[in-house]
Amino acid sequence: MSSPAERFSRSQERAAYRQVAEFAAGLEFELDDFQLRACKAVEDGSGVLVAAPTGAGKTVVGEFAVHLALNQGRKCFYTTPIKALSNQKYADMVARHGAANVGLLTGDNAINSGAPVLVMTTEVLRNMLYVGSSTLDGLGYVVMDEVHYLADRFRGAVWEEVIIHLPASVSLISLSATVSNTEEFADWLVTVRGQTAVVVDEHRPVPLWQHMLVGNRMFDLFTTKSGAVTKDVDENLLRHTRDLLRRSSEGSFAPGRGRRQGGPASRRTHRGLVPSRSDVVERLDREGLLPAITFIFSRAGCDAAVQQCLRAGLRLTTTDERMEIRRIADKHTTDLGAEDLQLLGYWEFMEGLERGLAAHHAGMLPTFKEIVEDLFVRGLVKAVFATETLALGINMPARTVVLERLVKYNGEAHVDITPGEYTQLTGRAGRRGIDIEGHAVVVWAPGTDPRHVAGLASTRTYPLKSSFRPSYNMAVNLVGSVGRARARELLESSFAQFQADRSVVGLVRQVQHNVEALAGYQKALTCHLGDFEDYFRLRTTIGDREKALSRNRGAQRRAATLKTLEALKSGDVIYVPTGRRSGLAVVLDPGVSGLNEPRPLVLTDQRWAGRLSPADFTGDVRPLGRVKVPKSFDHRSPQARKDLSSTLRNAGVEVPVSRRRRAAGGDDDELLELRESMRRHPCHGCSDREDHARWAERYHRLSRETETLRRRVSNRTNTLARTFDRVCELLESRGYLLPHESETAIDSPSTELAGTADEVTAIGRRLSRIWSESDLLVAECLRQGTWDSLNPAELAAAVAAIVYEARGPGEEPGAVPRGPLADALAATARVWAEVEADESERGLSLTRQPEHGFVWPVYRWARGESLERVLRSTSGSGPDGELPAGDFVRWCRQVVDLLDQLTGAAAAGSPLAATAREAVGAVRRGVVAWSSLG
Repeated sequence: MSSPAERFSRSQERAAYRQVAEFAAGLEFELDDFQLRACKAVEDGSGVLVAAPTGAGKTVVGEFAVHLALNQGRKCFYTTPIKALSNQKYADMVARHGAANVGLLTGDNAINSGAPVLVMTTEVLRNMLYVGSSTLDGLGYVVMDEVHYLADRFRGAVWEEVIIHLPASVSLISLSATVSNTEEFADWLVTVRGQTAVVVDEHRPVPLWQHMLVGNRMFDLFTTKSGAVTKDVDENLLRHTRDLLRRSSEGSFAPGRGRRQGGPASRRTHRGLVPSRSDVVERLDREGLLPAITFIFSRAGCDAAVQQCLRAGLRLTTTDERMEIRRIADKHTTDLGAEDLQLLGYWEFMEGLERGLAAHHAGMLPTFKEIVEDLFVRGLVKAVFATETLALGINMPARTVVLERLVKYNGEAHVDITPGEYTQLTGRAGRRGIDIEGHAVVVWAPGTDPRHVAGLASTRTYPLKSSFRPSYNMAVNLVGSVGRARARELLESSFAQFQADRSVVGLVRQVQHNVEALAGYQKALTCHLGDFEDYFRLRTTIGDREKALSRNRGAQRRAATLKTLEALKSGDVIYVPTGRRSGLAVVLDPGVSGLNEPRPLVLTDQRWAGRLSPADFTGDVRPLGRVKVPKSFDHRSPQARKDLSSTLRNAGVEVPVSRRRRAAGGDDDELLELRESMRRHPCHGCSDREDHARWAERYHRLSRETETLRRRVSNRTNTLARTFDRVCELLESRGYLLPHESETAIDSPSTELAGTADEVTAIGRRLSRIWSESDLLVAECLRQGTWDSLNPAELAAAVAAIVYEARGPGEEPGAVPRGPLADALAATARVWAEVEADESERGLSLTRQPEHGFVWPVYRWARGESLERVLRSTSGSGPDGELPAGDFVRWCRQVVDLLDQLTGAAAAGSPLAATAREAVGAVRRGVVAWSSLG
């Protein structure tokens, strides 16, 4: 029982913080200490930065700001980094405060925009600030959920723009995952926002246990002594993994159940040593560790995992649960037609759901992902196989998180995951209010060192790095709202500049360290026969030339393929050089149309009939002979196929000899001369040549890194402001800003740039309404009338070239329909080349080159073609090689978003605005419209 003094102290505190007490009384749980401290700071009128682990309950502080705003008759904006999280938060807020008090603004949706509480994506708030929206009137609080997103290299600048531009009267509540430089970030917030309380909590409300699953045995990762977990790796685990590796190398290991299942190459290589996915799920189920999320860094791997568990006969649900799963899934898909459901693989998807299994990744239809999220939170889906995007904000906690591998593909190479990524992924384990403890399980495989896993699990280095940089849209909006001088000051107050100024000491130290290392490398690459650096430069030049020639040959081969495919006739016998259909084939229908690339319908000598694409050929396609194709030939008839393939095999046509040996014939005189120079070089005959070359490679790589560091040191002062000056100069040269009166050099950090809001021209104001990574390219295309003659479907396709970004360097360049669209895309490419040249002259690199990978799909969709025809006519990473439905919807949304911007940015009276509105309607239909809440 508490003492009178303690009771008096609590009553005094309640009197001082009446709003906190009222808010806490309405909760079903007691506030943790860090939540209480943060809420008190908000009631005191201070800004707050809350940094705590995933699942610790940071959002409670944001919800208190909402409570405070409603009680004070003020507004609160709750911002999130992604639309799906905004939708989720909106539903939570409506349940708590009622639909009349809460609105949603995400770009796709505008619900009750006059409400006192608005949930929105951060981009929406940034745009409001730039245009001075009346919606900002009465704003008292802004909650920035997942504020650590400002490290995102594509969208992170938006967070800094909002933090810098918010009126001083607005209290900012920043909610962040645990980062290792919280104090640095907090110091910056104090600099730009004034009083900011910092509340850091390292404690997880649900303890997390670390394990490794080795074969069929589960080990704790760390040793426990005297009831406390140490940082020492469990000796039994180390001993067992060493024993398995020894027995495996001796060939004495007997494969176990893992042999039944397929999977990634790494899993197939070590069958028996690594448990199958179904074995892992079954093991977790037996030990009461479901629901679980297994992170697989591959979309295809996630889908394959579900199929493998289905083939193994896994069933994790009861009859009642299956009925509830069907009811919820039907509710989500009410608007989807039966044909589209069939095409989208809905029934296969449902088979997994009804057994408690699902995948979750960006290639899925948003509606399907919503179903998975809903069912998982309700505890109806027990095992989800997901890519790491699930860990970036969606509220889907689990009892257990499983990591199959500790390596992921980052778009350029396979790299180890970082301690920060490991913490973020495993942070999903342990549901507050449900689980007593959470569990992180790493599946062991040969090559996985338990000590490395322990290092990831025990390291807490997750620094927050700014990705802020001036853009063209930012420049015209800043100049238009505060003038150039003030805009420059604002950029100098960014977190990016704050970090640059602080980091210079460490950079200088790193340069010195690198110089010492270079001296050692120089010694190791020295050759007694001659100048090895000169020899290495020859080798590098040869490699560059070979790559350039290879690219040219690839383009030439593709052009030759298209040209010769267009010349084929029915009855021509051709040779298919690669793939499952390789061999002789007879052309049934050339498949040439005015718009499409040729896709001949053929019958192979193995009786397969179907259409081939240019990708099935490696060069020109010459007829090797002819056979007569009956006029009434039906390629769907098995007997007809059998008869004609027999005729083909007996036609006496010879399979051509492989031309692979002729590849060297593509070498040009320059390459031959370079190779001859290399062979004549004295160092070419050195017995230690390759050893020297390895050191030379290291020397040049470290030299480049060191030079980059030196440039960063020399450019430390006013870096962003100088970049801003260059951006403004380019905008001046193209007429978006009025010429500046000052003639001083743009690189002078001390230049006083006087300016007014009147510096922005009419076309500059149009640029200010374009929020795209390629904002200036879009504005230039509008200014030059590049897209004026296009119809709605063609305009949507032209916009697709701006927004689309290939998933990897190996993606085939997309087809382009002939006619006005092809002309417009060629003109767009010329405009980009002009902009890129202007940027290069000024040391800028802001505008991405247009890509055609999504032009053809969106063109066909906007023309009104069915989803089946559009998806089946594309190439991608989905089933049978077509574009995944989720990717299709995602890119269509981005096309719609930019088309919407064009309606406001097009010149007054321009027919383009009306065309853009029609194009929006043409794209936002069917599955794209149905997924608008995803």
